[in-house]
Amino acid sequence: MNYEAFHSLIFSFFHFFSYLCTRIKLKRSMINRELIRIKLVQVLYSYIQKGTHNPDVAEKELQLSLDKAYDLYNYLLMLLVEVSRMSVRMLEVYEKRSKKLKDGIKWSHKFANNRFIIQLESNRQLRDYCSEHELSWADHETFVRNLYNKIEESDFYKNYMESETSSYEEDREVWRVIYRQLICNNDELSELLEDKNVYWNDDKAIVDTFVLKTINRFKENSTSTHPLMPEYKSDADLDFAKKLLYRAIMGQEHFNELISSTTRKWDFKRIALMDRIILQLGLAEITTFPNIPLSVSINEYVDIAKMYSTPKSDKYINATLDAIAKKLMEEGKLVKEETTNQ
Repeated sequence: MNYEAFHSLIFSFFHFFSYLCTRIKLKRSMINRELIRIKLVQVLYSYIQKGTHNPDVAEKELQLSLDKAYDLYNYLLMLLVEVSRMSVRMLEVYEKRSKKLKDGIKWSHKFANNRFIIQLESNRQLRDYCSEHELSWADHETFVRNLYNKIEESDFYKNYMESETSSYEEDREVWRVIYRQLICNNDELSELLEDKNVYWNDDKAIVDTFVLKTINRFKENSTSTHPLMPEYKSDADLDFAKKLLYRAIMGQEHFNELISSTTRKWDFKRIALMDRIILQLGLAEITTFPNIPLSVSINEYVDIAKMYSTPKSDKYINATLDAIAKKLMEEGKLVKEETTNQ
């Protein structure tokens, strides 16, 4: 299998979605440390495969990858707005046609006047971000129209339009269902995003969860200043990402020696590359961030192994990190402060 095919397999949508459904804890920032660790695995994998020897190049790739994930978050929120605008245009077409044919049909404005989507369209943060970063669906009108047609054909849309009740919760819920049913698993959209940005197809599953979380956070009294998720919770998260990447790269030989000493009955070169990368990052975190509990670090990388590597890799990663950490503690080379949860 060539590198491109293997890379695609490793970072496939299905692995992302499976992982996120069982592991990711949504926080108030779009980019949290779980996502950062995933991105670090991607970047370090690419760094090693390309034979790069400049950590600054890897750091720039990491920063770009994280920024593009936040671009996608805003871009997908804007897709909802564009679909709503399409519904308004189609409603005008239907009404003009009925007027011309004099068929007496009275078209409902319920979807066009959906209270949640009106809030989202007027959201200043979304509007300003998309304007500043030139994120627009103007070149994809056909896709937006086709998506709206699928919405019109859906049972949940018909039930919404035929409902005799009208509430803000109902307005918000129909958009949540639209997103889950027609946007989360949309092959046409995946192809569009892949053509538009090399990072986006890998990121979509995780960003989908944050978009759904954002929809749920809107309330009936939300105004145009309603905050969307910020890119980072604090500067500390970005510092964490950069420091961990640099430490993993610069300490590679040392970490490989630690791994080799723990797996004496197994030739180091026979250890799967992905397992070595996960161990390298895990050891870098364990030895660099004393305020992150050992159990937290180990659990995070065990979960990543479940997502990326072989069926038995999680047990191997767990045992190896635990053994190395205990050895370093016994030698007085590692001190952990089991107080802060990250």
